Amino acid sequence: MPRKKKMKILNAVSEVVPFMATGGMGQVAGALASSLAENDKSLDIRIVAPLYARFRSKYEPQMKFLGATEVTLAWRTLYCGVYELAQDGVTYYFIDNRRYFDREDAYGYVDDGERFAFFSKAVFAAIEITKFMPDVIHTHDWQTALVPIYLKTHFGGKYSGIRTVFTIHNMEYQGQMPPDIMHDVFDIAEKDVNIVWYDKCINLMKGAIVCADKVTTVSPSYADEIQISGGYGLEPIIRENAYKLSGIINGIDTKTYDPETDPLLGKNTYSAENLKGKKANKKKLQAFFKLPNAPQKMLICIVSRLVSHKGIDLITFLLDDLLKLDVQFLLLGTGEHSYELFFEDKAIHHPDKVAVSIAYNPDIAGMIYAGADVLLMPSRSEPCGLAQMIACRYGTIPIVRHTGGLGDTIHDCRLGDGNGFVFEDYNTRALMDTIFSALDLYTNHEEDWSNLVRKAMSLDFGWQKSARDYSNLYRELESK
Repeated sequence: MPRKKKMKILNAVSEVVPFMATGGMGQVAGALASSLAENDKSLDIRIVAPLYARFRSKYEPQMKFLGATEVTLAWRTLYCGVYELAQDGVTYYFIDNRRYFDREDAYGYVDDGERFAFFSKAVFAAIEITKFMPDVIHTHDWQTALVPIYLKTHFGGKYSGIRTVFTIHNMEYQGQMPPDIMHDVFDIAEKDVNIVWYDKCINLMKGAIVCADKVTTVSPSYADEIQISGGYGLEPIIRENAYKLSGIINGIDTKTYDPETDPLLGKNTYSAENLKGKKANKKKLQAFFKLPNAPQKMLICIVSRLVSHKGIDLITFLLDDLLKLDVQFLLLGTGEHSYELFFEDKAIHHPDKVAVSIAYNPDIAGMIYAGADVLLMPSRSEPCGLAQMIACRYGTIPIVRHTGGLGDTIHDCRLGDGNGFVFEDYNTRALMDTIFSALDLYTNHEEDWSNLVRKAMSLDFGWQKSARDYSNLYRELESK
């Protein structure tokens, strides 16, 4: 009997670990592809991403140049080079255009719309150069929302056999642009304007939701929430397309995040069966941030972007009251300047209780997960969240608000067999009451706290189940 032909999946993403990641999307894209490649041999998984300056010099010597072509974007004729790199069972294609991608950061430029319109067109140029004809193109967030749109409007006849999946990692960022660049930048013909037109502006996410064959979000609860009140204005569009919507919870890379083997921990590795290394990492963390060595004090941490929807406004309102307790507070993150200044000021005035690092640093984040006692994630909205799952892996107990993926992954230990603390109402009283509960358990019930830590560490937040769900989703499209 002839061997069944592999199904070809091309992930089009604006960032992917280990090359470039600014947040959860890059981590998810890399981990999902690796898990699918490892666990489903019936799939041929490949990724196409921009070739950014930040990693170009490090990885370019390992890459193979496949060729170059020209990409037309409205009146522009633009160079498009394609490089290939095989790593950990996944083939990566990198789109080269120094005008758009020879920059230190992935986003934050005035021409971001044009940059990712070019990239979306370049995805189809890469198909021609690589000769890899995908059955499914899987796109992510507004940066690649134009791929399913261009497939319908520009390339439908040529690539009629390709199906598309569009994953929403965060509804808040929709690719909203002024209408006067519709034709000049995005190369959208007048007959196709309605695809991306919404609320008097261009909305790329709306267009992708309409054009994609399947739409996913990164947790089941978030899939429900964005249809009701969490869609940032796109709720009607989500409801109209609910028949193709599903929520698939993210996972984490349990090989990378493993307290028994993590090289960042040095000799202080540990497991749920032997928590001695956890205490050693706490001492190391306190020393690193110049906090007093106080093993008995509950060390509360935040690893987050400093923006209001992450619940940072709640923290600023209650921090003075929190510092009256016998605790230490540690924060790592960047974001709104007013928040950065606020926390830096608290660290200056409370050096024995507060330490702050205004940075995005995965290595320091790893130290914090391993050494802290509690992770705060009081988000107003949270599509999935990875930090709470990583924290559990390292025995750092999450305090979260019941929203999106936080509610799907963390269950309140006060209600039974939970792995953290969960509160419902988005206010400082609910959060402070929950912190009091955690502090009481930590301070007065040491054995129960240790059991909670072991419970959190024993849970499987790996990608295997989620990868199977994506495999099944791709197979549904194969049969169409």
